[in-house]
Amino acid sequence: MGRKYFKNLDLPLLVTALLIVLFGLVAISSATHATAAQGEDPFGFVKKQVLWIILGLVVLWAVQSFDYRDLSRYTVWLYGFNLLMLAGVLLVGSTRLGAQRWFALGPFMLQPSEFSKVIVIVTLATLLAKREGQLGRLRDLVLPMAFTAVPVLLILKQPDLGTALVLTAILLGMLYMAGARPSHLVGLVLTGLVVIGGMLGAHVRYGTWIPLKEYQVTRLLIFLDPWQDWQGAGYHVIQSQIAIGSGGPWGRGLYNGSQNQLNFLPEQHTDFIFSVVGEELGFAGALVLLILYFILLYRGIRIAAQARDTMGMLVATGVVSMLAFHILVNIGMTVGIMPVTGVPLPLFSYGGSAMLTNMAALGLLLNVYRRQQRIIF
Repeated sequence: MGRKYFKNLDLPLLVTALLIVLFGLVAISSATHATAAQGEDPFGFVKKQVLWIILGLVVLWAVQSFDYRDLSRYTVWLYGFNLLMLAGVLLVGSTRLGAQRWFALGPFMLQPSEFSKVIVIVTLATLLAKREGQLGRLRDLVLPMAFTAVPVLLILKQPDLGTALVLTAILLGMLYMAGARPSHLVGLVLTGLVVIGGMLGAHVRYGTWIPLKEYQVTRLLIFLDPWQDWQGAGYHVIQSQIAIGSGGPWGRGLYNGSQNQLNFLPEQHTDFIFSVVGEELGFAGALVLLILYFILLYRGIRIAAQARDTMGMLVATGVVSMLAFHILVNIGMTVGIMPVTGVPLPLFSYGGSAMLTNMAALGLLLNVYRRQQRIIF
């Protein structure tokens, strides 16, 4: 039974994910032990992350154990629960750093918008699978776009621009694989960019209203020239670039990065943890991490290509789209080629909600992989 179980498990995917998680623990340890307040446990963040990893593995095992196709029967309930969860956090959620995104459960903070990603993947996959072969016209895209727009708008209200962009990336990836014309998708993306650019320009020039906080507008614009406000909005990006650039080929050594250890690098255990790797482990360490992510995404694409049905293919596509967007945007913002949007590095950055979400997403990939195998027990 054990041999049959492991034969139905994508071990390269699972082992790669665990290596990324362990690598992340090392980076979190280096990022937080020197900045702990007097009297605090210097490895407190690491211990909390270990707890989230253990819970995440339980979630992964649970998600991969049942047949993903059974979820299609609960699409309406899942979608409703998602909206209720996102609306609830706007009413009774906790506010931190100017955003109302979390439910406080004792010492733990849960972020519903993170869990929303997996729910959108599953429910959107069900919707698109039922409309297979019916997405060739532009008007056919209205329903799936509206389906995704409702949670996106609720998330923007928190505000959480990064997660809203992640859901948009998931939608585009799944629409493409479901049969939407690439020309239509490119046209929609270009139209969206023009509209967003026009709204930002009008806001900056004339003060017109846009559905973003002022600090979010500043983040979207400052990456073009962070030195114009090097002590304010551009500080994060500049310190990150200094950290990565100073790492050189082999890095300054673990626990020896000046930008990290002296706390010049902000949010070094969450959004800017890749900068810690670049400074302390250099190009070599960053390359190892990128190779691990490449393997992870490759296995996900392979699972999508070999899925036994359309829903499985779309679920796997949604997970790969989510992970790829996170990796691209997070690393991009640390080197200054992407705006700072608060998107964490999957399985690597510190954070409980993100870890549970990523583990659930990997569970979906393993679930689809298992159901394409012939061995049943």
